[in-house]
Amino acid sequence: MNLPNTPSADGATRRRKEEAIEILRADPATDRERHYFDRIRLTHRALPEVNLDEVDTSVEFLGRRLSFPLLISSMTGGSSDRLRRVNRNLAVAAEATGVAMGVGSMRVMLEHPEAADSFDLRPVAPTAVLMANLGVAQLARGWGIDECRRLVDHLRADALIIHCNPLQEAIQPEGQPRFRGALERIGEIAAALPVPVIVKEVGAGLSPADAERLLAVGVRILDVAGAGGTSWSRIEDHRRRGAGMDDHLGETFQDWGIPTPLALRLLRPFRPRATLIASGGIRNGVDIAKAVALGATLAGIARPLLAPAMDSVERVRAVIERLRREFALAMWLCGAARFEDLFGRDDRLLPEETLWSG
Repeated sequence: MNLPNTPSADGATRRRKEEAIEILRADPATDRERHYFDRIRLTHRALPEVNLDEVDTSVEFLGRRLSFPLLISSMTGGSSDRLRRVNRNLAVAAEATGVAMGVGSMRVMLEHPEAADSFDLRPVAPTAVLMANLGVAQLARGWGIDECRRLVDHLRADALIIHCNPLQEAIQPEGQPRFRGALERIGEIAAALPVPVIVKEVGAGLSPADAERLLAVGVRILDVAGAGGTSWSRIEDHRRRGAGMDDHLGETFQDWGIPTPLALRLLRPFRPRATLIASGGIRNGVDIAKAVALGATLAGIARPLLAPAMDSVERVRAVIERLRREFALAMWLCGAARFEDLFGRDDRLLPEETLWSG
């Protein structure tokens, strides 16, 4: 199913993305800062038995070697100069620092060709792991394999992210909370595409029931994207009130969902069959190390990179390099010389009964 390529469709999508950026900047409380990762404690080793400069932070993902387990999480994209600049700066920085990047929803590109150049990133990131992105709500509207192939081909992507955002769709003034049949459609796309499909939540977490069903239809990479960081429910509540819907529905649900570290714990039984990505509330390299110890192959970060990306590649690179140094130091203080020494290692964590108390 192809939607009409109308300027009004592109204009509405572009305005929504621009409004979201302005709300993020104007309302610090959209970052819920629940600090769920602060409840996790890594086991300190007074005798690491390795030198700090010998720590190898690299990790393999999608057959490629990343400098450390960072995913620049999906943010934005569209036909405005600012949206183009953000995507380009992130892509250039991902290439320079050897990390992965997911682009924002490419729906706008399918609705209006003028936005396509916002996703022409392979020339500036020829070797980076890049992931295309489309929402479940668009699949429910009838988009399918052909549209997903177009996105993957345009970006020359290494994977396709399909994001699930039922809460956001329900709160969004123009949202489409119609998810019936989405699981079957995801399975069809996963079977047909030449690249892996990654299913990602948008700030409310994936449950074991979600994981079981997704694995059953052929999805092997899950981004738990739990609660604790940016609340899209609160962002959409601002837009809801701007549309005259003053019911505070988004504010009521602003902290809804499964916290990211708890989601990783709950999905531990699926790790032999699924690769887990952790995002939602991860704000520094220590959080990344905790996510890895909990079984995540990558940790996704978005909000801390948005303001730098509106400015320059150099500012984005500075944040990424800081995150890498923090991650390396956390590894060393745990006595982990390689990623594999930390990944999924319960013995690197203090006892579980110290979690989720208080």
